[in-house]
Amino acid sequence: MRRLVLLAVAALAIARPGGAQWMNVPRGASNVAASAPRAADGHPDLSGIWMAENQRFFQDLAAGLRPDEVAALPWARALSQQRESRLHSDDPLAHCLPHGVPRINTNSNFPFKIVQTPGLVVILYEQLTLFRQVFMDGRWLADDLNPTWLGYSTGRWEGDSLVVETRGFNDKTWLDTNKGRPATEALHVTERFRRPTFGTLEIVATVDDPKTYEKPWTTAPQRLRLQSGTELLEMVCLENEKDSSHLVGK
Repeated sequence: MRRLVLLAVAALAIARPGGAQWMNVPRGASNVAASAPRAADGHPDLSGIWMAENQRFFQDLAAGLRPDEVAALPWARALSQQRESRLHSDDPLAHCLPHGVPRINTNSNFPFKIVQTPGLVVILYEQLTLFRQVFMDGRWLADDLNPTWLGYSTGRWEGDSLVVETRGFNDKTWLDTNKGRPATEALHVTERFRRPTFGTLEIVATVDDPKTYEKPWTTAPQRLRLQSGTELLEMVCLENEKDSSHLVGK
């Protein structure tokens, strides 16, 4: 008999409701291959609703990399293997807890919305109704941060790429779902957002956690597609916590 895999993944694969919530929604440019729009300050405008093309990076953040490019320390390799053997039943996302960064950008079943202003970029996630604030005003982080699931983000422009630096995580983050790669409070994630065309967003993430990996490593480019003519929906996750007896594991 086939083994059921990770209730969280099954829950994540639930189709979004198809009914339209808004009428007469502007659809934007019809040519998704057109040039990316520019904001008033001249930078590329990343605003819009985006969703990953597939689950490739959600399942394995290191997809497309050589094994030697992701050099996990022995304890981290052992923990990943344990999580796989338990069929990922202890994944925080299976218990309605945030999925962490950069995994939060990689789920192709739920979109997120970027709202861009010169001093602040806000990212709104439909899944679990989460949000991130990327401060663009030159502030820096204090040394005594209160650890969080999604960390604290600052941003800057390097050419046409928005570079987002995030620190201040707790030690509960999973970097991906199938592999169950861990991270500690030392995690520092650098994301580069680029919009090569009107309908395409690309994200490359660098993972730097000296307590977990021998050296920083950078993902292959992840491609996301613009979702036009739609808006985010409210998503509340309670079911798994109410009946966790159905979680599959060993």
